[in-house]
Amino acid sequence: MPIAFTYTLIVLLIITSILLTMLILLHRGKGGGMSSMFGGGVTSSLAGSSVAEKNLDRYTVLVGIVWFACIVGLGLWLRVSQSGG
Repeated sequence: MPIAFTYTLIVLLIITSILLTMLILLHRGKGGGMSSMFGGGVTSSLAGSSVAEKNLDRYTVLVGIVWFACIVGLGLWLRVSQSGG
């Protein structure tokens, strides 16, 4: 595999790691979390969670999947580079 692919995966991994950390911190926990600082904890619908919280969940899952794919891709690249010489 080309070395540019590896650097692309590493940069993507760093970006998704930072985004995933920020998105997880925005979730509302038992005590309100950081999302209540920005007004996310004030509004709620009859279902128990607002549209903003549902979108936050979707974004977190999406970034988590990209993060996991980067980890798997780097692991496969490492295995191929070690066995191929």
